[in-house]
Amino acid sequence: MTTSTHPTLRPPAGTRLLRLGSRTILIPVRATVGAALLAALLVFAVTAALAVGAASVGPLRSLPALFGSGDATDVLVVQRLRLPRLQAGLLVGAALGVSGCLMQTLARNRLATPGTVGIDDGATAFAVASVVGVSTSLLPSGMALVGAATAAALALGLAGGAGTSGYRFVVVGLGVGAVLGAVTNLLLVRAPIDAANAAFPWAVGSLNARPALPITLLGIGLAACLPLSVLVGRRLAALRFPDTVAAGLGVRVRAVRLAALALAVVCAGLAVAVGGPLGLVALVAPEAARRVCGPRGVPILSSALAGAVLVLLADTAGRTIAAPVEVPVGLVTSIVGGPYLVWLLLSSRPRRLP
Repeated sequence: MTTSTHPTLRPPAGTRLLRLGSRTILIPVRATVGAALLAALLVFAVTAALAVGAASVGPLRSLPALFGSGDATDVLVVQRLRLPRLQAGLLVGAALGVSGCLMQTLARNRLATPGTVGIDDGATAFAVASVVGVSTSLLPSGMALVGAATAAALALGLAGGAGTSGYRFVVVGLGVGAVLGAVTNLLLVRAPIDAANAAFPWAVGSLNARPALPITLLGIGLAACLPLSVLVGRRLAALRFPDTVAAGLGVRVRAVRLAALALAVVCAGLAVAVGGPLGLVALVAPEAARRVCGPRGVPILSSALAGAVLVLLADTAGRTIAAPVEVPVGLVTSIVGGPYLVWLLLSSRPRRLP
């Protein structure tokens, strides 16, 4: 987005000029329309999440019930049962979308997400360890951040640093994630049955009965990370070029990489601490945002919207398709994202690792 006061300024193809007094703002048309479309889909997903379920509450009744008006049963169902899941789904999906977009752009690889490079597995392993050890409402959130940072540090260190090839980073991250996933399974197998049941949602991915404190922490973290991610995303666009070219454009390459990685780790760690490892959300959401908004720029905000839509629709489907049995949202997102991952692997051009 640029500003200018030049009277004869002509916008590039695919953009429009918005004049505000003496200032002119350059607006990308496709990205703006795509973000508006994703926002409309999010409104639909929110309405469905509040209205659809075992106890059906019509859309015209769910909105008043959300603010405490209308039938007492509707108010109970909407405010006590569905609103907390809605809040968790919105925040978790947005955080995973942002984290996935940052990771893919950073590694220059569509396969590089918090799930494929081991960050989700690290956060899950440490969160499960905290629940199995001393379970409190706060400890899993803090331990998930530690686990995500540990997995990221291991993947980067073993792959050769922040300037490494994207495919090498992905391959090393897969190995790190496999080891940490085995640690999670070992903890669950050896834990007492009650502790294992308490830790199970963090292993499979669920929005059911999430504690309020981790959701609040995720909301605070996302409110801080989202604007920073947008700022970093503008610099990350230059990293699509070789490092020498990006440095010539005035980008501090190493600082931007480290900032993007730190933001991705925080978003992924906090999201896993609330909803567990929701499979492939961070892979599908940024790609959906690019398809809708076009290849220009780094679609941080659109990825957040797409991630929130995907998680809310998956959670609503998991609650209703096999009712009264509830399918965890992590399984639904894996079922939806699995075929896409296979297609992505088959359609990607093979590259030789350096």
